[in-house]
Amino acid sequence: MRILISDNLSNRGLDALRAHTQVNVDYRPGLNEEQLAEAIKGADGLIIRSGSQVTARVFAAADQLRVVGRAGIGVDNIDINAASKRGIAVMNTPTGNAVTTAEHTIGMMMSLARWIPRATMSLKAGKWEKKKLQGRELATKTLAVIGLGTIGRIVADRAKGLHMRTIGFDPVLTAERAAALGVELLPLEEIWQQADVITVHTPLNDKTRNLINTEVISKLKTGVLLINCARGGIYHEEAVLKGLEDGRIGGAAFDVFTTEPPGDMPLLQHERVVCTPHLGASTREAQERVAVEIAEQVVAYLSSGTVVNALNVPSMSPEQVQQVGPYVTLATCLGRFLAQAEKIVPKTIEIECMGEALARGVDSIASAALAGFLAQFLETPANAISAKHIAADRGITVRELASRSAHGPHNSAVAVRISDATGRTGVVIGVLGSDNSPRLVRWNDFDIEARLEGTALLVASADVPGVIGFMGTVLGAAGVNVAAVSLGKAAAGTALSLWNLDHGLSAETLAEVNASEHVSQAAVIQL
Repeated sequence: MRILISDNLSNRGLDALRAHTQVNVDYRPGLNEEQLAEAIKGADGLIIRSGSQVTARVFAAADQLRVVGRAGIGVDNIDINAASKRGIAVMNTPTGNAVTTAEHTIGMMMSLARWIPRATMSLKAGKWEKKKLQGRELATKTLAVIGLGTIGRIVADRAKGLHMRTIGFDPVLTAERAAALGVELLPLEEIWQQADVITVHTPLNDKTRNLINTEVISKLKTGVLLINCARGGIYHEEAVLKGLEDGRIGGAAFDVFTTEPPGDMPLLQHERVVCTPHLGASTREAQERVAVEIAEQVVAYLSSGTVVNALNVPSMSPEQVQQVGPYVTLATCLGRFLAQAEKIVPKTIEIECMGEALARGVDSIASAALAGFLAQFLETPANAISAKHIAADRGITVRELASRSAHGPHNSAVAVRISDATGRTGVVIGVLGSDNSPRLVRWNDFDIEARLEGTALLVASADVPGVIGFMGTVLGAAGVNVAAVSLGKAAAGTALSLWNLDHGLSAETLAEVNASEHVSQAAVIQL
């Protein structure tokens, strides 16, 4: 089997591949998208790091590719949807560089607090600027960790040794589990007001893109230190520069950027910015570890079908796939929908499979629903294999139910319910359409039948004339084509509409919808 490697990989990783006599190693680091699309032909496996862009175009050119392995955590550079459509497994190494990235974060924080890079350059230039380079102690200061996954937790743990007070935010971590980690869990609005240092360790998605923006910066303590060793784009870089110039931000440390390499970027020229070229995972130990791990995972999958750290492969036998597979897709969509439609920090997640046909697939269906829900919040992408472990690690109780009763006229259905510590709940129920496509038939008190696919605009409103016309006018003016619209009602004079759109919706258009006096909630749902 031929395994193509299109990014630099450590010698230990290459040796691990070459140790298998059935493996033909095709090592070609530095391929661009066009070159990769040509080289992928005839390859059974592909191993990458962060440099290669594995796009839909690349997957379309792959004629026998079965697996893509990412030596590291982030999979922003892989079109997982395109891979899934082609039946190609996508794997990563979610823990291999966690310590390394956390240590780099601490190093960046120390460099900001004591101006170590500036002091080095100053002294090498023959200057002696002790007063100008006066720093600050970190002991007793408040560190805010946004995203308490593997890396965020290690950062919080290391901060204990510096005698810092650690606060944090994570939408799928219970307060009890955070307390056990020594972290005080707070809403973001309180974090902005209290933090002396802020570090983010989240994935880059629609919820976290430009998380730290002009509005947020206006709420921060004067002199706050900002750190980004996660993903470029989580901080609005121009807003950070303005905050540095007006004195609101005391210093910023960036290891990742919206565009890499960032080129001639004004932010990098500011004297209170510490910057490194995406070195968070770049230690000898981490690179060797993730290289060996991904080499072993890819070979195991190609030779025996063993699945380790796969992001898009359900844990099911071949017999189950044919019968239960469409319901796994449905459950994933329901989890994604619930995560984006509700603002509930879950204490309990319950998945119910209704109908005799689903009795044998409860485990796979429940795992898929969990993965769909959790993946909206995590730095390390959740999958059907890891979802239950992630939920348990975050103090979330998971319940799986199987009932023989049908849901109304539907012989088989899947329900996903979440509840928080106060008892507040949210529920979605879905079925398969006649073409086996996932359909939503209930959200909380609303009965509806809508397709769960692509980009959708969910609108809860008063049940009064003119709302649908208003929506059509707003979307038409914004140049948004509507593929389908589904309507539903609940008691107490409320209505629901779900608009399947051909493409995304701008923030301005969404704000215009939400500004209507008749609209109680409008949200873009990515399915």
